Amino acid sequence: MGRLNRETLARLPADVRRPDYDFQNVGVGNVHLGLGAFHRAHQAMFTEDVLSGGGDWGILGVSLRHPAVPEALAAQDHLYTVETLASSEDYRVVAAVRASLCAPAHRAGLEDALASPQTHIVTLTVTEKGYCLGADGALDFTRPEISRDLEFPNEPNSTIGWIAHGLAVRATRHGRPITIISCDNLQANGTRLRDAVTAFTERSRPDLLSWLEDNVVFPRTVVDCIAPAVTDTARSRVAQALGLEDRACVQREAFSQWVIENRFAGPRPAWDRVGVQIVDDVDAYGRLKLHVLNACHCALAYLGLPRGYTFVREAIADAELARFLDELVSIEIAPALHPLPVLDYWRTVRARFAIPRIDYRLSQIAEDGSLKVAERIFPLMIANAATGAPVRSLARIVRGWLESAFGETPVRSALDDPTLFPLPIRENASLRSAILEAA
Repeated sequence: MGRLNRETLARLPADVRRPDYDFQNVGVGNVHLGLGAFHRAHQAMFTEDVLSGGGDWGILGVSLRHPAVPEALAAQDHLYTVETLASSEDYRVVAAVRASLCAPAHRAGLEDALASPQTHIVTLTVTEKGYCLGADGALDFTRPEISRDLEFPNEPNSTIGWIAHGLAVRATRHGRPITIISCDNLQANGTRLRDAVTAFTERSRPDLLSWLEDNVVFPRTVVDCIAPAVTDTARSRVAQALGLEDRACVQREAFSQWVIENRFAGPRPAWDRVGVQIVDDVDAYGRLKLHVLNACHCALAYLGLPRGYTFVREAIADAELARFLDELVSIEIAPALHPLPVLDYWRTVRARFAIPRIDYRLSQIAEDGSLKVAERIFPLMIANAATGAPVRSLARIVRGWLESAFGETPVRSALDDPTLFPLPIRENASLRSAILEAA
């Protein structure tokens, strides 16, 4: 069996959608940090639709650590397949990623790309962990990667270090403005990215601060699309559908949403013409996504894994867990998010969780639990404690996380750890009791 690339594109079956534009001559206007499956299944798909109408908005995809994805894409002329799973499978070959690199091996290439006057947009999907934030939400200068990058600011390894270095080079070479867009599941993600980059710059290049404030914007966003890690089974389906091997394929559900705050420093792709919502305020979208969908994902992970489930669709099929989520949303989440349309939103999310073809692993959701629980669960508990609303089910999720992450470590001692629990929970007797008593 051959492999997907520019030469084999013409051999694809008629029902496999392929690029309808001259992708080989598209210039790069967007650098993306974090070349994982989610970006290729989500933001790159919107950009693919933009490119059908023209423009030099090709993406340079950057892996900040590992070379596997750039190498797989390069061997396929940066073509890859998106498998969309609904009542049936749909296959589309995407060409929006026009180049890729691994940062540790191509430092000069990434530096030049971030500083290029043709680069107007930097997007990133590096997960919560990649921002190196502490329990207070600010940049954690004790993190080894941050302290190391402060010592060697011209040879960065961290996401924050790379952005700060790229901006410094850009300011020196020509000073043109740029928009940096966080696409990770953090409340007020753009604001927190801006604050982290500013804090790093204050210590590494204080002379850059004025230029940064005047020429760099960090809009807030909300992203939503379930894109599980690709399995061998999925790769086999793609190979069968294409008649070609694709070692860079991704899979996703049919639903996809991208909401971006209407703040840009310069040109941008015509994303709003292909379904992206460009709005003045993303707060309501973000609170629903983070505290309903993502919070319920955490619940299924920390309560479903001990029951022996592997995938989200299996856990939501458990009548007891499904009832737990329904009650969690109606009794504890809805009051904390009032007046947002929580119950209507939950009905759509519940149906998405149950899609039989989506193999979204609970273990994947459970990773980096301390960061996810802090973003998705703790704000709900704190809000309900202030109004006297219930927190019992929320506390059960927290207890499930503690038991999965720390095993036999006494819960009481974990509750006193400022790296795990913020002050409003550590010093609230009712919240501490709810977590201690949860079972």
